[in-house]
Amino acid sequence: MPSNARPQGAKKRPINLTIRADILNEAKVLKLNASKAAEAGIEAAIKQAREDNWRTENREAIVAHNQRVSESGPLLVPDWADDNGAV
Repeated sequence: MPSNARPQGAKKRPINLTIRADILNEAKVLKLNASKAAEAGIEAAIKQAREDNWRTENREAIVAHNQRVSESGPLLVPDWADDNGAV
C-alpha cells in the first residue's frame, strides 16, 4: 500500500508530540506538513521494527539456510549460472 494511502476506515486522531524546535522551524520554512511527515516517519519506524523482529525471530532458520547453501549450493541453478550457481 502506498505510504500516502490509508486503509479504508482508518481514522486519524489528534495527539501531542514533542519535536525539536529546529526541526519544526525547518519544516515550516520548507512548507512541509509536520503531521504528514511525522506519520510517514512513524510508518517507516514500524516497518523497520517489523523487519528487525522478523530477522530476529527467523535467525536460526536463516543461518541454517545459508549453511546449507554454502555446503551444497542452491537448490536450483539457473541456466545462465555456472555449476556452482555463480554468475
